Amino acid sequence: MEELKGIKTWSEEDRPREKMLTKGASALSDAELMAILIGSGNQTESAVDLSRRILRSVDHDLVKLGKMTLREMTSFRGMGQVKSLTVMAAIELGKRRRAGEFKAENRIRSSRDVYERFLEYMSDLRHEEFWVMCLNRSNNVLCIGKIGEGGLSSTIADPKKVFRLALENNAASIIVAHNHPSGNLSPSQEDNKLTEKLRQNGSMLECPLLDHIIVTDSGYYSYADEGNLTI
Repeated sequence: MEELKGIKTWSEEDRPREKMLTKGASALSDAELMAILIGSGNQTESAVDLSRRILRSVDHDLVKLGKMTLREMTSFRGMGQVKSLTVMAAIELGKRRRAGEFKAENRIRSSRDVYERFLEYMSDLRHEEFWVMCLNRSNNVLCIGKIGEGGLSSTIADPKKVFRLALENNAASIIVAHNHPSGNLSPSQEDNKLTEKLRQNGSMLECPLLDHIIVTDSGYYSYADEGNLTI
């Protein structure tokens, strides 16, 4: 059976690949860009129509698309493993490009810098993770390491592991971060207790905690910016 709305039947200027060649990638819709990746649709949908249906399922939110699992992606008729992995690989490349733009400048100057660096590691996660950034006296990043991970609403962070990483790297100070998969930016009582404990330990070890960032895909919370961290 021929595709009811096959791309090959469209005028040449309306085909995604030809449109990209003549007008550039920015002229294409999200569905058209995705159609180029998957190449073909199914017996009743063109690649563009299939892409539109997938995008509708996530309310046309590319952040939600990035969180789709392989199983969820392949549940759409016409999206086999190869096509699904191609889309997921493209999304990952986009994330790495974004991270690379901020890696070029290694010095931390603001909470926004910190958020962008940690977002590389924690975007699109469905569970919580806890990370540490070690800095030298010029606030250049020495290393970034994961300390622990948990479930949907909690994570385990051992202060001893946090400062072991800092001491091993001769850090002058640290910044910690964890993500909230729910998208809620408000710190919990557990977050506050852990932050205070890390602040006290850092003071004793002369390796101060400069900030604690709560990361979500759409924004962040900074203890330092909100005045909830005494250094």
